[in-house]
Amino acid sequence: MKFKTVLAALLLAGQTLAGVTVQPDDAQLQYTGRIDFADRARPMLSWPGTSIEGNFSGASLAVKLDDQLGKNFFNVYIDGDLARPVVIEAAQGGKTYAVASALGPGAHRFLITKRTDGEEGGTVFQGLELADGGKLLPPPARKRRHIEFFGDSITTGMGNESPDDGPDHLLKDKNNFMSYSSITARALDAEAHIISQSGIGVMISWFPFTMPDFYDQLSAVGNNDSRWDFTSWTPDVVVINLFQNDRWLIDREHRLSPAPDDGQRVQAYRTFVQKLRALYPKAYIVCALGSMDAVQEGSKWPGYVRTAVDQLRQGGDRRIDTIVFPWTGFGGHPRVKQHQANAAQLTAFIRQKMGW
Repeated sequence: MKFKTVLAALLLAGQTLAGVTVQPDDAQLQYTGRIDFADRARPMLSWPGTSIEGNFSGASLAVKLDDQLGKNFFNVYIDGDLARPVVIEAAQGGKTYAVASALGPGAHRFLITKRTDGEEGGTVFQGLELADGGKLLPPPARKRRHIEFFGDSITTGMGNESPDDGPDHLLKDKNNFMSYSSITARALDAEAHIISQSGIGVMISWFPFTMPDFYDQLSAVGNNDSRWDFTSWTPDVVVINLFQNDRWLIDREHRLSPAPDDGQRVQAYRTFVQKLRALYPKAYIVCALGSMDAVQEGSKWPGYVRTAVDQLRQGGDRRIDTIVFPWTGFGGHPRVKQHQANAAQLTAFIRQKMGW
C-alpha cells in the first residue's frame, strides 16, 4: 500500500503563515509513547509508533518538526481517515509541513505517528500552525487499556510497505502504524508503547547493544544513559517478539564464540522476561516469535521460548504464555498482509486471555 509523501515542495520554508501557533507544551495536545520531555517546549520523539493527537478548529493544519538526521517519516491522519495518511518525509533541521487545507467548518481531529525507529534518529516536535481563527480543542479521551511491545524490525514494521519482490531496507517503506503491534493495539482499543529496534536481539544484535541494554531507555537513539520512568505508565499486557536476530547471528553468522548451548539460550531469554515481570507484576506477558525464519520448520528457536515460559510457569508465574506466528515461506520482512494476519492471531489470543 503506497501513500502520498509530503515532498520538499510542501515545505513552507520562507513563507509567512497568517495563522495560529500551537506550542508543543499546550495541555490539550495528547502525547503517547516514551517521549523525552526534558524540555517541555522541545519534546523529542524517537520510538516507533510514538504519537501526538488532538482536536482543532480551522481550515488548515501544518506540523513543525526539527529532525535530527533527516531520515524519519511520519504519518498524519485527519478526521480519522486511517486509509489515507499524509506522509511526512522529514528533512534535517526545523521545517514546517502543510498537511491539511480547505477543511470544512467545525471540529477536526489529527493524529501524528512516527513510522520509523530510533536508528533514524530523534525528532523534536515544534508545534502546529492552524488557520487564522483556528484553535486547539479538548483532546479525545485516553484509552484505558495499555499494551507494551518489545521487539525488533518485525515489531517496528521494517519493509512492510515494500512490494513482495522489492527491497526491505528503504526507509519510506517502514511504517509502524501498519505493523502487527500497532494493528493489534487498535483492534483492542488499547494505547501502545512500542519498544523496538531493527536488528536487535537478546544475546547479540547487529550492533553493540542488546534489548536487555535497551529496554529501559527513554530515548531510542542508540545505546544511551537516558532512563524511562516505569511508574509513569503501566501495561496490562506485554508482548515480547525477539530472537530472530539471535538466530541469524548465532546460527548463521557465527558471531558468538563459543556459541551458547540450548540451556544458555533459554536462560538468556528467561532472564530478560524476569526483568519485565519484576517491573510489571500484574501484566499478562505474551512471549511471541515470528513470522520470519526463526519459526520455520525444524527451527529450535520457538522451543527455546516455550521452554523459558514453561520454566517460569513452573516457578509460579501463571500470567504468561507463548504464541508463534506461522512461517509463510516468505524470505523477507513481513509485508502488511502478513502483519494483518499476525495481528488477527494476536488480537484473538489477547482477547481470550484478558477477557477483552
